[in-house]
Amino acid sequence: MFRSVRHMIYDLIEWRSQILSGTLPQDELKELKKKVTAKIDYGNRILDLDLVVRDEDGNILDPEQTSTISLFRAHEIASKQVEERLQEEKSQKQNIDINRQAKFAATPSFALFVNLKNVVCKIGEDAEVLMSLYDPLESKFISENYLVRWSSCGLPKDIDRLHNLRAVFTDLGSKDLKREKISFVCQIVRVGRMELRDNNTRKLTSGLRRPFGVAGTSAG
Repeated sequence: MFRSVRHMIYDLIEWRSQILSGTLPQDELKELKKKVTAKIDYGNRILDLDLVVRDEDGNILDPEQTSTISLFRAHEIASKQVEERLQEEKSQKQNIDINRQAKFAATPSFALFVNLKNVVCKIGEDAEVLMSLYDPLESKFISENYLVRWSSCGLPKDIDRLHNLRAVFTDLGSKDLKREKISFVCQIVRVGRMELRDNNTRKLTSGLRRPFGVAGTSAG
């Protein structure tokens, strides 16, 4: 309620400045005055204040010079216009709520937080540790990989991220909740020589990615 009234007051202040500027043509000035009176009547209605009866030009009717029937008809017209505005506002709000609900339903509704503490695996060379979510029934991965580069010394390549290897899998929606099983898969890829035991310096290779190990756990 406060925000609505604040916006209306800002509009009235702006329109008042335009009216007092004296630069508007007569037709635009007349239309602007109608907007001002309509905004005031609408604000009075949502604040449960009395409805001010006006003529077609937006001027307040004098009950001393206006007949009771004319006042009644003018009151009916003003009430109808305010109610139509309220219904329009209500309809717009409902459409916004529906769009928000549809957008929320289409966006991820839950997430999985992963905190990598250590990789206990004797690799012998640098490696890449890839973690992802997998659907064993459909035989496909349902998320992107979380990649951590691991050094041959048994520490992350980026030492600044030690004890801070965290990831959140957010690309999960209501469809994933209906899956019978979801597996968390960790793949290890060795990065180095073609053969781990190859000590021949003449044919020594480096930087080759070779599958080394895999592990997983599932939840149904």
